[in-house]
Amino acid sequence: MDGRSIDSAGFTALRVRFDDDIAYVQIHRPEANNAINDRLIAEFASALDVCETRAKIVVIEGLPEVFCFGADFAELQKSFDSGGVPEQDPKPLYDVWRRLATGPYVSIAHVRGKANAGGIGFVAACDIVLADSAAVFSLSELLFGLMPACVLPFLVRRIGFAKANAMTLSTQPVGVQVSREWGLVDAFEDNSDNLLRKHLLRLRRLNKASVARYKRYMSGIEASIAAAEPMALAANREVFSDVENLERISRYVKTGQFPWEGAA
Repeated sequence: MDGRSIDSAGFTALRVRFDDDIAYVQIHRPEANNAINDRLIAEFASALDVCETRAKIVVIEGLPEVFCFGADFAELQKSFDSGGVPEQDPKPLYDVWRRLATGPYVSIAHVRGKANAGGIGFVAACDIVLADSAAVFSLSELLFGLMPACVLPFLVRRIGFAKANAMTLSTQPVGVQVSREWGLVDAFEDNSDNLLRKHLLRLRRLNKASVARYKRYMSGIEASIAAAEPMALAANREVFSDVENLERISRYVKTGQFPWEGAA
């Protein structure tokens, strides 16, 4: 394994490994299209606990075809169909993204394939975003009556209000070239593994204490994530407790039909 130690014991939704002071955290739920569930969020928080003291650089990765596709609709559907409105607590996921944005390390999103909905939260929270040429970015929430409430503070911070607003309302996938022009992606190549290696060669030279000091400073002068949190959490809870939205999600999981399809 290229001399890297394996540190994934106890993780099922992630694969975690360290190469000296570089942490590689891979979202690994191939059976669920790399969707986000409570287990993944809890494991991410645990991984970042270790990274705060051990890592100078944290690389977030997904699978070759899908980086992360957002909330696990199948789990939401099962919970809704078995007992009504499931309890939603968006704060743990918001905290993970906040820690990627402000933690004492350089956070890198290495995106291959599709990044959608909550997957954009992981992307936008990171300090540096590298992608392959086939990467695609989208916010599909409004198709189901939802909104990317917790994603938007991180996305607006990265690409600005107008672009984040257009991306949310259009629900259309955005290719890597446009994403680079918008500032969502910092660099891309056909061989993104090679692109990542080139960046790591330079970033390895940084001092961890200096990185931590810089990140504290930046989070102090740019406080939008903390300021937006109460409103973001409230909006997320509102849309995910709306029974009509949950019915749309349940129907989509069971039939594959979008809310406007198959209506009588």
